[in-house]
Amino acid sequence: MIRHSVIFVLKHAHGSLQEKAFLRDALVLKGIPGVEKFEQLKQVSKKNDYEFGFSMEFKDQAAYDAYNEHPVHVKFVKERWEREVERFLEIDYERV
Repeated sequence: MIRHSVIFVLKHAHGSLQEKAFLRDALVLKGIPGVEKFEQLKQVSKKNDYEFGFSMEFKDQAAYDAYNEHPVHVKFVKERWEREVERFLEIDYERV
């Protein structure tokens, strides 16, 4: 199992229509085959200044690779993520 998580800051103002539209439109990612336990999260720690997170799980590396190459994911990254995300940190975990 691989748990893929990304925390990020949007270029949009908090509570703006653009922020809400980005988060709504990102839900398309959960429909990609192989994605399990998709979550959108709001970051609340005062230890960093990231704002949101996406978390999802994949059965194995092949499922994760297929997600990364899936046309829906590629399109979302190109048309939305690269344009609207100011900065991010991506972390992928496997159980030990």
